[in-house]
Amino acid sequence: MSTEKQTIEKNPLIEAMFKVGAHLGYSKSRRHPSTSPYIFGAKNRVEIIDLEKTAELLEKAKNYVRMVASERGQILFVSGKKEAERSIRKAAEALLMPHVPGRWIGGTFTNFSEIRKRIERLEDLTRKREKGELGQYTKKERLLIDREIITLDALFGGLIPMKQIPKTLFVIDSRKEDIAVTEARKLNVPVIALAGSDCNIKDIEYPIVANDASVHSIEYFLDEIVAAYKEGLLKAAPKVEAPIKARGRI
Repeated sequence: MSTEKQTIEKNPLIEAMFKVGAHLGYSKSRRHPSTSPYIFGAKNRVEIIDLEKTAELLEKAKNYVRMVASERGQILFVSGKKEAERSIRKAAEALLMPHVPGRWIGGTFTNFSEIRKRIERLEDLTRKREKGELGQYTKKERLLIDREIITLDALFGGLIPMKQIPKTLFVIDSRKEDIAVTEARKLNVPVIALAGSDCNIKDIEYPIVANDASVHSIEYFLDEIVAAYKEGLLKAAPKVEAPIKARGRI
């Protein structure tokens, strides 16, 4: 029995990652030098990621997520990958967190005040439509408003819960989401990244080197992050409602 197989069978976490293909990297020609320490070897020209080291990176990221949750901090989930769209939505909605399951809009962090205006415009138009307050407009004007709502929702709908810059950013494929990562770094927002062997993880605070192109692998790691956040919430201080001041003299 090979050393690799023995390790997998002895460690349930590594076995779980192996089953979802988390060990599969890209070809050697695509490997970024920063991920070299996490490469175990190669098979059929595909590099194999060392899942023992991935397990360590995952635990470090989960510990950080637990800490964020204990402070009731917000995580923004981001990925423009088609393979990740459903999983990103599922993870964010499970925690009532903001998400970008598509193209990152430049300035989402660095020009947040303007982005927030667009979000508020979406909320305002949606609210008025739901309350039937658009009756004052012509049929053509209502059609244009409906189209605007659809456009704004596609761009900013997932950001509605984000009232301020979040505590941390979670991205799938930091190479693809380099603009989001750059904006986070400018504002000192820590980044957690599921990063394939072609990603530059040098400036990522919490990289998780693993397969970032497989639906099953992506879903597995998102589930782990969601679970860690829920664990951290158990240690969070209870929300304290502001006391209602009594009117008049006591």
